[in-house]
Amino acid sequence: MIRAALRGLTTRGRSFLAAAVAAAVSAFVLGERELLQVSGLLAALPVLAVIAVARTRYRLSCTRSVRPGRIQAGSPAAVTLRLENLSRVPTGVLLLEEQLPAALGESPRFVLDRLSSRQSGSVEYPIRVDVRGRYEIGPLTVRLSDPFGLCELTRSFTRTERIVVTPQVAPLAPITLEGDRSGNTRSQPRSTVARGEDAASTREYRHGDDYRRVHWRSTARTGELMVRREEQPRESTGTVLLDTRFSSHRGTGPASSLEWAVSTAASVTCHLLRAGFDLHLVTDAGTDQAITPPTGENIALGLLAEVEASRIQSLGVALDRLRHERDQLLVAIVGLLTPEECTRLAAARTGGTSIAVLIDSTAWASLPAGAKAEADRRYQESVGRLAAAGWRVLPARPGARISSLWTLAGGSGVAAGAPTAPPAGTAYGAPLGTPAGPTYDATSAAASGPAYDAASAEATGPAYDATNGHASTNGYGTTNGYGSTNGNGARPGVPR
Repeated sequence: MIRAALRGLTTRGRSFLAAAVAAAVSAFVLGERELLQVSGLLAALPVLAVIAVARTRYRLSCTRSVRPGRIQAGSPAAVTLRLENLSRVPTGVLLLEEQLPAALGESPRFVLDRLSSRQSGSVEYPIRVDVRGRYEIGPLTVRLSDPFGLCELTRSFTRTERIVVTPQVAPLAPITLEGDRSGNTRSQPRSTVARGEDAASTREYRHGDDYRRVHWRSTARTGELMVRREEQPRESTGTVLLDTRFSSHRGTGPASSLEWAVSTAASVTCHLLRAGFDLHLVTDAGTDQAITPPTGENIALGLLAEVEASRIQSLGVALDRLRHERDQLLVAIVGLLTPEECTRLAAARTGGTSIAVLIDSTAWASLPAGAKAEADRRYQESVGRLAAAGWRVLPARPGARISSLWTLAGGSGVAAGAPTAPPAGTAYGAPLGTPAGPTYDATSAAASGPAYDAASAEATGPAYDATNGHASTNGYGTTNGYGSTNGNGARPGVPR
């Protein structure tokens, strides 16, 4: 311990020793015996400091807590450290330093005042992580020092804390999921609970839930914020396919197309789990995880937090794992596809709803004009091929929001009938980054405000007649009209 304390001499302590040696040499050279007394005093101070620090026997316990328990990428969090003095001897001023990985920022330092026997003290510091993943916080180091700052000794706790930073999860609006069990009929949703039973028809509020679904009577009765359960479609099983191949994505860091895909997979998975679906999460790397409510959300986010770009070249392994079950929901979140992969994915469509979030990964990279034109051509071919096979295709480009694209999945074809070749800066009928609001369908005029059935033109809210620009009284509109909030046509109707 003495050796460790000697190695812990600070610059000030070493300066005192150097001054003591210089005074002793001067005393012999100059014959000034008084300088020997000065030399002894200068040397005694750091030596006494070393002994005092080496004999320090603090018994400290440390506990660490992180809030919130689930941290989303880009969201702030707080870490609280609580130290307790277990010995009978009071401590001096404690200098603390928490070891953090580079992704969490610089290691914070604190000064904790004197702790009496059995007394505890706490400090708190903020963290913010922009990149999902698993991180290890700690260990905490305590720097012991003498009152004059001549010697400093560092001791470390052994305990660390692992935190999981999950992908960002965007709230998604409920949409009608259609099945193909008997022609092109709409799946009739069934309630997951018995009518009139508040306890069964509500659940606790979760992050991302729409506040408009809050059930105030149950909230007042339980004291906890409660929301109404969503209706569950009959096709209550499904698969979420995530393409993580390095070759199919572009960009780096949080702004890459891979991170957009992972965040989209997290949003869709959590949304479907909250709606009561039993899911399988499948990736090209061989992951095939069964996920069921209510614990599935934590499992899914934990898996997606650790997803990395795979070096696998083909999507074939993931496509082989797809379950071709009748009436099963299938959501594929994929990047660049070869013609063969696109053909196989198109053929993987099930009898239930099949939604393809097709990411235009080349838009995340700077390409020469010729290469860009060729990439766009291949992308358009993939969009058209999937749409022709009956998939609901949601084209995604930089700036697109899955919360906006998801509302378009309530229709059919490419983004609910939007054109397959949009002008620059648009995502097939919806501006990139368009906030969730009324989103219009360029072919069937389906809006995410009042939702229209493209086949029967039946509206779930007020419907508008595109011919005369007035609200109809029978709740039915034409398939080529554009409804607006003031009851007028947003623009002339598109003739059939």
